[in-house]
Amino acid sequence: MKNIAPKLIALFKQGFCTPQIAKIAKKLKEPSTTLHYNIKQLEKSGAIKSYKAVFDYKKIGEGHCTYILINLSGENYGNPEVVAKELAKDPKVESIDVCTGDYELLIKLRTKDIDEYYEWIKSKVKKYGFSKSYSITSLKQLKTEFVELN
Repeated sequence: MKNIAPKLIALFKQGFCTPQIAKIAKKLKEPSTTLHYNIKQLEKSGAIKSYKAVFDYKKIGEGHCTYILINLSGENYGNPEVVAKELAKDPKVESIDVCTGDYELLIKLRTKDIDEYYEWIKSKVKKYGFSKSYSITSLKQLKTEFVELN
């Protein structure tokens, strides 16, 4: 059988997942039509932005998770949203926040390993002229997206 797992993973990361209506209906003891209607209303109002699969990242080759605090310099210092929007386009960037305090950006990055992280950070320092970066490597994730992990 054809292996399309990498393509499915990419789509799931973009929000191509649907809720499990039958499972939710059973848990809430409500008809699936009632659930479907309410979910559609939440989607229309923008309360639900997307559905996402929760992965065991080691099993999909993205087991190295790093949180990076970034100082911007020069022309980028006064407008961190521009850099953040550009970095957000990178599929390795799981999340990015503009923040207060000693750093302007907080990035959650997923890579295969430390070598891939090193290449990523070198290229971004060069491209965006980060004046300083501070990295924290996650050793083990215990909860993500409201799901407790074993």
